[in-house]
Amino acid sequence: MERIKIGELRDQFASAPENRVRQLIALYEKDEREGIQKLLESQKKKLEKLSAERARLEKMRAYEHEYEHLGYVCGIDEAGRGPLAGPVVAGAVILPRDCEILYLNDSKKLSEKRREELYDEIMDKAVAAGVGIIGPARIDEINILQADYEAMCEAIGSLSVMPQVLLNDAVTIPQVTIPQVPIIKGDAKSVSIAAASILAKVTRDRLMKEYDDLMPEYGFAQHKGYGTAQHIEALRKYGPSPIHRRSFIGGILGTD
Repeated sequence: MERIKIGELRDQFASAPENRVRQLIALYEKDEREGIQKLLESQKKKLEKLSAERARLEKMRAYEHEYEHLGYVCGIDEAGRGPLAGPVVAGAVILPRDCEILYLNDSKKLSEKRREELYDEIMDKAVAAGVGIIGPARIDEINILQADYEAMCEAIGSLSVMPQVLLNDAVTIPQVTIPQVPIIKGDAKSVSIAAASILAKVTRDRLMKEYDDLMPEYGFAQHKGYGTAQHIEALRKYGPSPIHRRSFIGGILGTD
Protein backbone atom coordinates (compact mmCIF):
# COMPACT_ATOMS: atom_id res chain seq x y z
CA MET A 1 0.00 0.00 0.00
CA GLU A 2 1.33 3.43 -0.94
CA ARG A 3 2.27 5.55 2.03
CA ILE A 4 0.17 8.63 2.59
CA LYS A 5 1.71 12.01 1.89
CA ILE A 6 2.09 14.38 4.83
CA GLY A 7 0.00 17.05 3.10
CA GLU A 8 -2.81 14.59 2.47
CA LEU A 9 -2.85 13.50 6.11
CA ARG A 10 -2.81 17.12 7.25
CA ASP A 11 -5.87 17.78 5.07
CA GLN A 12 -7.62 14.77 6.54
CA PHE A 13 -7.00 16.01 10.07
CA ALA A 14 -8.25 19.47 9.13
CA SER A 15 -11.69 18.17 8.13
CA ALA A 16 -12.00 15.21 10.52
CA PRO A 17 -14.40 15.07 13.48
CA GLU A 18 -12.89 14.26 16.87
CA ASN A 19 -13.46 10.49 16.72
CA ARG A 20 -11.87 10.35 13.27
CA VAL A 21 -8.84 12.32 14.52
CA ARG A 22 -8.28 9.65 17.15
CA GLN A 23 -8.59 6.93 14.52
CA LEU A 24 -6.05 8.63 12.25
CA ILE A 25 -3.58 9.01 15.11
CA ALA A 26 -3.87 5.30 15.89
CA LEU A 27 -3.62 4.38 12.21
CA TYR A 28 -0.38 6.25 11.56
CA GLU A 29 1.35 6.17 14.96
CA LYS A 30 3.83 3.53 13.70
CA ASP A 31 4.81 5.61 10.67
CA GLU A 32 8.40 6.60 11.48
CA ARG A 33 8.64 9.59 9.18
CA GLU A 34 9.54 12.69 11.17
CA GLY A 35 6.93 14.86 9.45
CA ILE A 36 4.17 12.37 10.21
CA GLN A 37 5.24 12.09 13.85
CA LYS A 38 5.26 15.88 14.27
CA LEU A 39 1.80 16.08 12.75
CA LEU A 40 0.50 13.34 15.06
CA GLU A 41 2.05 15.08 18.07
CA SER A 42 0.33 18.35 17.22
CA GLN A 43 -3.01 16.55 16.93
CA LYS A 44 -2.46 14.84 20.29
CA LYS A 45 -1.83 18.24 21.89
CA LYS A 46 -5.08 19.55 20.41
CA LEU A 47 -6.93 16.62 21.92
CA GLU A 48 -5.28 17.28 25.29
CA LYS A 49 -6.39 20.92 25.15
CA LEU A 50 -9.89 19.79 24.24
CA SER A 51 -9.91 17.44 27.23
CA ALA A 52 -8.75 20.25 29.52
CA GLU A 53 -11.46 22.54 28.14
CA ARG A 54 -14.12 19.92 28.84
CA ALA A 55 -12.80 19.54 32.39
CA ARG A 56 -13.04 23.33 32.86
CA LEU A 57 -16.61 23.35 31.61
CA GLU A 58 -17.55 20.48 33.90
CA LYS A 59 -16.38 22.55 36.87
CA MET A 60 -18.60 25.37 35.59
CA ARG A 61 -21.59 23.01 35.67
CA ALA A 62 -21.35 22.50 39.44
CA TYR A 63 -24.20 24.88 40.24
CA GLU A 64 -26.31 23.49 37.40
CA HIS A 65 -25.83 19.95 38.72
CA GLU A 66 -26.65 21.10 42.25
CA TYR A 67 -30.01 22.57 41.29
CA GLU A 68 -31.09 20.65 38.18
CA HIS A 69 -33.29 18.34 40.29
CA LEU A 70 -35.63 21.32 40.72
CA GLY A 71 -36.23 21.59 36.97
CA TYR A 72 -35.08 24.20 34.50
CA VAL A 73 -32.03 26.18 35.68
CA CYS A 74 -31.73 29.69 34.23
CA GLY A 75 -28.63 31.87 34.23
CA ILE A 76 -29.07 35.65 34.56
CA ASP A 77 -26.54 38.41 33.86
CA GLU A 78 -26.40 41.97 32.56
CA ALA A 79 -24.23 44.18 30.38
CA GLY A 80 -23.93 47.94 30.34
CA ARG A 81 -24.18 48.95 33.97
CA GLY A 82 -21.27 51.39 33.82
CA PRO A 83 -21.42 53.21 30.44
CA LEU A 84 -22.32 56.87 30.02
CA ALA A 85 -24.65 56.09 27.12
CA GLY A 86 -26.95 53.38 25.84
CA PRO A 87 -29.21 50.85 27.50
CA VAL A 88 -28.55 48.27 30.15
CA VAL A 89 -29.26 44.78 28.78
CA ALA A 90 -29.95 41.59 30.71
CA GLY A 91 -29.75 38.04 29.41
CA ALA A 92 -31.56 34.94 30.64
CA VAL A 93 -30.55 31.50 29.35
CA ILE A 94 -31.74 27.96 30.07
CA LEU A 95 -29.33 25.37 28.67
CA PRO A 96 -30.09 21.67 28.27
CA ARG A 97 -28.60 19.40 30.90
CA ASP A 98 -24.94 18.66 30.18
CA CYS A 99 -25.03 20.95 27.14
CA GLU A 100 -21.54 21.32 25.64
CA ILE A 101 -20.60 24.73 24.31
CA LEU A 102 -16.82 24.78 24.11
CA TYR A 103 -15.00 27.94 25.32
CA LEU A 104 -18.09 29.28 27.08
CA ASN A 105 -16.89 31.80 29.66
CA ASP A 106 -17.44 35.20 31.20
CA SER A 107 -18.08 37.48 28.20
CA LYS A 108 -15.43 39.95 29.41
CA LYS A 109 -12.76 37.26 29.00
CA LEU A 110 -13.64 36.58 25.36
CA SER A 111 -12.80 38.35 22.11
CA GLU A 112 -15.61 39.97 20.16
CA LYS A 113 -15.25 37.32 17.45
CA ARG A 114 -15.52 34.50 19.98
CA ARG A 115 -18.56 36.12 21.65
CA GLU A 116 -20.34 36.37 18.32
CA GLU A 117 -19.62 32.71 17.56
CA LEU A 118 -20.78 31.61 21.00
CA TYR A 119 -23.91 33.77 20.77
CA ASP A 120 -25.03 31.83 17.70
CA GLU A 121 -24.30 28.50 19.36
CA ILE A 122 -26.11 29.50 22.55
CA MET A 123 -29.19 30.60 20.60
CA ASP A 124 -29.10 27.35 18.64
CA LYS A 125 -28.73 25.03 21.65
CA ALA A 126 -30.62 26.81 24.45
CA VAL A 127 -33.91 25.45 25.72
CA ALA A 128 -34.92 29.12 26.03
CA ALA A 129 -33.19 32.49 25.89
CA GLY A 130 -34.46 36.00 26.53
CA VAL A 131 -33.23 39.57 26.82
CA GLY A 132 -34.42 42.65 28.66
CA ILE A 133 -33.47 46.14 27.52
CA ILE A 134 -33.91 49.29 29.63
CA GLY A 135 -33.08 52.60 27.96
CA PRO A 136 -31.25 55.69 29.22
CA ALA A 137 -34.37 57.69 30.11
CA ARG A 138 -35.61 54.94 32.40
CA ILE A 139 -32.13 54.54 33.91
CA ASP A 140 -32.14 58.25 34.75
CA GLU A 141 -35.62 57.96 36.21
CA ILE A 142 -35.11 55.02 38.57
CA ASN A 143 -31.26 54.66 38.84
CA ILE A 144 -29.05 52.02 37.30
CA LEU A 145 -29.51 49.34 39.97
CA GLN A 146 -33.29 49.40 39.65
CA ALA A 147 -32.92 49.47 35.86
CA ASP A 148 -30.73 46.37 36.14
CA TYR A 149 -33.49 44.61 38.03
CA GLU A 150 -36.11 45.69 35.51
CA ALA A 151 -34.00 44.40 32.63
CA MET A 152 -33.54 41.07 34.40
CA CYS A 153 -37.27 40.74 35.08
CA GLU A 154 -37.95 41.57 31.43
CA ALA A 155 -35.47 38.92 30.29
CA ILE A 156 -37.05 36.29 32.53
CA GLY A 157 -40.51 37.27 31.33
CA SER A 158 -39.50 36.85 27.70
CA LEU A 159 -38.46 33.22 28.15
CA SER A 160 -40.59 30.66 26.33
CA VAL A 161 -40.12 28.21 29.24
CA MET A 162 -40.55 29.08 32.91
CA PRO A 163 -37.44 28.24 34.97
CA GLN A 164 -37.65 26.68 38.42
CA VAL A 165 -34.44 28.28 39.73
CA LEU A 166 -32.35 31.31 38.80
CA LEU A 167 -28.57 31.49 39.00
CA ASN A 168 -27.73 35.19 39.20
CA ASP A 169 -24.42 36.98 38.86
CA ALA A 170 -24.06 38.36 42.40
CA VAL A 171 -27.54 39.89 42.82
CA THR A 172 -30.93 38.93 44.22
CA ILE A 173 -33.69 40.37 42.05
CA PRO A 174 -36.54 41.96 44.08
CA GLN A 175 -40.14 40.87 43.53
CA VAL A 176 -39.19 37.67 41.71
CA THR A 177 -40.87 34.62 43.22
CA ILE A 178 -38.69 32.04 41.46
CA PRO A 179 -35.97 30.72 43.84
CA GLN A 180 -32.69 32.58 43.27
CA VAL A 181 -29.05 31.70 43.89
CA PRO A 182 -26.74 34.77 43.80
CA ILE A 183 -23.19 33.75 42.88
CA ILE A 184 -20.26 36.18 43.21
CA LYS A 185 -18.43 36.30 39.84
CA GLY A 186 -20.99 33.82 38.63
CA ASP A 187 -20.25 34.49 34.97
CA ALA A 188 -16.94 32.68 35.46
CA LYS A 189 -18.40 29.91 37.67
CA SER A 190 -21.61 28.86 35.93
CA VAL A 191 -22.19 27.89 32.30
CA SER A 192 -25.73 29.28 32.45
CA ILE A 193 -24.63 32.67 33.77
CA ALA A 194 -21.74 32.77 31.29
CA ALA A 195 -24.20 32.13 28.46
CA ALA A 196 -26.46 34.90 29.77
CA SER A 197 -23.50 37.29 29.97
CA ILE A 198 -22.65 36.62 26.32
CA LEU A 199 -26.27 37.05 25.25
CA ALA A 200 -26.49 40.39 27.06
CA LYS A 201 -23.09 41.66 25.89
CA VAL A 202 -23.55 40.77 22.21
CA THR A 203 -27.09 42.19 22.15
CA ARG A 204 -25.92 45.46 23.68
CA ASP A 205 -22.83 45.77 21.46
CA ARG A 206 -24.98 45.30 18.38
CA LEU A 207 -27.32 48.04 19.56
CA MET A 208 -24.40 50.41 20.14
CA LYS A 209 -23.15 49.76 16.60
CA GLU A 210 -26.60 50.69 15.30
CA TYR A 211 -26.45 53.92 17.31
CA ASP A 212 -23.03 54.57 15.82
CA ASP A 213 -24.56 54.44 12.33
CA LEU A 214 -27.01 57.14 13.38
CA MET A 215 -24.55 59.26 15.40
CA PRO A 216 -21.01 58.48 14.16
CA GLU A 217 -19.48 61.54 15.79
CA TYR A 218 -19.57 59.89 19.25
CA GLY A 219 -17.70 56.68 18.31
CA PHE A 220 -20.22 54.34 19.95
CA ALA A 221 -19.08 51.37 17.83
CA GLN A 222 -15.61 51.60 19.39
CA HIS A 223 -16.25 52.34 23.07
CA LYS A 224 -19.86 51.06 23.35
CA GLY A 225 -20.77 54.06 25.48
CA TYR A 226 -18.10 53.63 28.14
CA GLY A 227 -16.26 56.68 29.41
CA THR A 228 -13.12 56.54 27.30
CA ALA A 229 -11.08 59.66 26.58
CA GLN A 230 -12.40 59.61 22.99
CA HIS A 231 -15.99 59.44 24.21
CA ILE A 232 -15.61 62.21 26.78
CA GLU A 233 -13.96 64.47 24.21
CA ALA A 234 -16.86 63.90 21.78
CA LEU A 235 -19.40 64.44 24.55
CA ARG A 236 -17.87 67.80 25.44
CA LYS A 237 -17.61 68.79 21.78
CA TYR A 238 -21.07 67.77 20.59
CA GLY A 239 -23.06 67.71 23.83
CA PRO A 240 -25.22 64.82 24.98
CA SER A 241 -26.98 62.64 22.44
CA PRO A 242 -30.49 61.19 22.88
CA ILE A 243 -28.97 57.98 24.29
CA HIS A 244 -26.72 59.54 26.91
CA ARG A 245 -27.59 58.95 30.55
CA ARG A 246 -28.06 62.42 31.98
CA SER A 247 -27.56 61.15 35.53
CA PHE A 248 -24.12 59.83 34.54
CA ILE A 249 -22.65 62.81 32.69
CA GLY A 250 -23.42 65.83 34.87
CA GLY A 251 -19.92 65.85 36.36
CA ILE A 252 -18.31 65.66 32.94
CA LEU A 253 -20.34 68.54 31.53
CA GLY A 254 -20.32 70.57 34.76
CA THR A 255 -24.10 70.48 35.10
CA ASP A 256 -24.29 68.78 38.50
